[in-house]
Amino acid sequence: MKRSLTLAALAMLAACNSNPPAMNTDSAKATQDSGATTRSIQSPYDVTYSSKFVMDDPKNAESLLAIWKAYDDGNLSVTKDMFADTITTYWADGSMMRASRDSALVLVQAFRNSFKAAVSKVHAIMAVKSTDKNEHWGVIWGTETDTYKDGRIDSTELQETWRFNKDGKADLVYQYKRPGNPPKKSK
Repeated sequence: MKRSLTLAALAMLAACNSNPPAMNTDSAKATQDSGATTRSIQSPYDVTYSSKFVMDDPKNAESLLAIWKAYDDGNLSVTKDMFADTITTYWADGSMMRASRDSALVLVQAFRNSFKAAVSKVHAIMAVKSTDKNEHWGVIWGTETDTYKDGRIDSTELQETWRFNKDGKADLVYQYKRPGNPPKKSK
């Protein structure tokens, strides 16, 4: 009995720890695979897509980071295999593009080529899975600072949500942005 009380007390102390250790990828996957669930979100709104997301394999976040880096470097061709044969993109300006991978990359590369330089700063990134839709997503927030060919500098705060198909290739992108604060000029 004394041993049971000691174990129960230790379990309660562990449960009260406000700073539990971060789960590594293997333990997170094991928890996810074990069927552990959290309480469903109670919403006063009809959630039209999903409210059932869990953390996912980081490979999609890593692909997204590679795509952003290739854009900064001015060479999107190195990411060609990260895109599905057809990709749909909803741009922040309200326009939409549905195109073949090759056509989409040509258009985005031409846009990137209009700048002398592009530098991104990533604020947050995560890979998530919609469990009720069985879809894999990468979500990224960051700042893009562009230098135009005339020397003018502009920055944009971006939030992008990318869907990856069963083959791990991007097939859908939602982009949101707001003007950023111009970088301070050094003296």
